[in-house]
Amino acid sequence: MIETTTLDNGLRVVVDQHPGQVVYCGLAVDAGTRDQLESESGMAHFIEHMSFKGTQRRRSWHIINRMEAVGGDLNAYTGKEHTVYYCTTLRKYLSRALDLLFDITFFSTFPQNEIEHEVEVVIDEIESYNDSPSELIYDDFDALLFPNHPIGRNILGEADRLHQYQTKDLAAFTRRLYHPSRMVLFVYGDVTLRVVEKMASSLISSTEKNLYAHIEPRFSPLTSSHLSPLTSRIKKNTHQAHVIIGCQACALGDERYMGLALLTNILGGPGMNSRLNVSLRERRGLVYTVESSLTGYTDTGVWTTYFGCDHEDVERCRKLVHRELEKLIDSPLSASQLAAAKRQMCGQTIQAWENGENVAIGMGRRLLHLGDTCSLEQYCADINRLESQQLCDIARKMFDTSRLHTLIYD
Repeated sequence: MIETTTLDNGLRVVVDQHPGQVVYCGLAVDAGTRDQLESESGMAHFIEHMSFKGTQRRRSWHIINRMEAVGGDLNAYTGKEHTVYYCTTLRKYLSRALDLLFDITFFSTFPQNEIEHEVEVVIDEIESYNDSPSELIYDDFDALLFPNHPIGRNILGEADRLHQYQTKDLAAFTRRLYHPSRMVLFVYGDVTLRVVEKMASSLISSTEKNLYAHIEPRFSPLTSSHLSPLTSRIKKNTHQAHVIIGCQACALGDERYMGLALLTNILGGPGMNSRLNVSLRERRGLVYTVESSLTGYTDTGVWTTYFGCDHEDVERCRKLVHRELEKLIDSPLSASQLAAAKRQMCGQTIQAWENGENVAIGMGRRLLHLGDTCSLEQYCADINRLESQQLCDIARKMFDTSRLHTLIYD
């Protein structure tokens, strides 16, 4: 059962009590790439790295060894709208895990000597990413889709700007955005909300909020604007051509989001029976990878289809993708097709739910961005409520050629 509460300092807490010896916990912070000022390229991600490099109570070695010493695991990642610090540990070490999570989140000191070392690590990460066109193309597509807006900026930032950061810059960012009221503490495991609430209250006093006299508002909302469909080409001299076709999509809380998620799964989900995999790979042998994805944000979303193919096959593959999109627009799913699609997506979801870490992080992120929680039963019920004509209507709106942009690495 999922339970929530809010502490006096504004920190929201969500606990899903689940039997087992292992507990998954973390802090989801409402601060990501799109919260950065223009002068703060890569700042949210860099702070995620630097939070492991020293606090008022611990040095770097003490942080990385604290959970590892008892068989646990401490990690973090940064997204466009949030940063998540999370830990997996045995239930008896939950107090230790929460103490460490609160320490690195609220009391990091960002030593200048550690900044100078970690900048090189992040630059290596950037270069590694640049060497992977199948990943890099998603960043370039975001920039195409959201020109001159923070959500279109890449998460890792730029090497030249990273070299300029000092302790005071990182401290200013966290003072502006790392407030308890902008966070969710999530715990998934055999523990009660009351126990977690007591632990959290002892780690951060309600008076702690006085350290944050000024709380920044959320990022500037995305102003809706219609971009004429663009086809952009970037010369990469890669063995394969890499192609993304996509558009701005509905936001996380939009009533159409679940329907679009099901359409995305039908079209290019992980199953080998996805329509695009069957059309481009199984029948014609044109690609090794073809996949569709949907990313939801609080006020918008991104829908994409990606494939890699020989350079001479780009236009043929594009036509095949558009043909499958047209089928979803013009041909409602039969009762048996719809039932099979629902069954597949629910099955995939149930299996993914077996991963406690994914469940815990997803629970925290949902409360952070949507202000509510969702059980597995609710999620599958939402899928099963979808109707064929409803999906056609969503496809007609989202997959119209007047909305679709294309980016090609050739």
